[in-house]
Amino acid sequence: MLIREAAAEDWPRIWPFWHRIVAAAETYAWDPDTSEEAARALWMSPAKRVYVAEDPTGAVVGSAYLTPNYGGPAAGVANAGFMVDPDRAGQGVGRALAEHILTEARAHGYHAMVFNAVVETNPAVALWKSLGFTVLGTVPKAYDHPRHGRVGLHIMYKALD
Repeated sequence: MLIREAAAEDWPRIWPFWHRIVAAAETYAWDPDTSEEAARALWMSPAKRVYVAEDPTGAVVGSAYLTPNYGGPAAGVANAGFMVDPDRAGQGVGRALAEHILTEARAHGYHAMVFNAVVETNPAVALWKSLGFTVLGTVPKAYDHPRHGRVGLHIMYKALD
């Protein structure tokens, strides 16, 4: 699997699974009705380093971004977002993207990474824990999940140095 920096022309290959994931309202605290234009501005922002994962045929099967979580004196703490085409779940795409982003975060001088709102029922929680993230706290019943009702949002952290 090739993981590389995304280019503007990758967006049409990201949008179908981005939209499918956000519209399902199971893992992201973003409006399920986000328009393509707003989604592109959110995901492909110039303030973010965006990456895509391609399978051997060149199909984009996942994407991730890396960005500072805070500014000023706290700008050494990174944040990231990950999306894997649901049709490619369980094939190691998420782990490969996560490992790549952690390497990139260290290379760009970040000393820690934090996720601000991980839906506690998200299967990726197990991945993050396996990569050394810890749950700092959980905001109880903060997320209205379409299948599980109100569930918590984890704040997760990992030191990078």
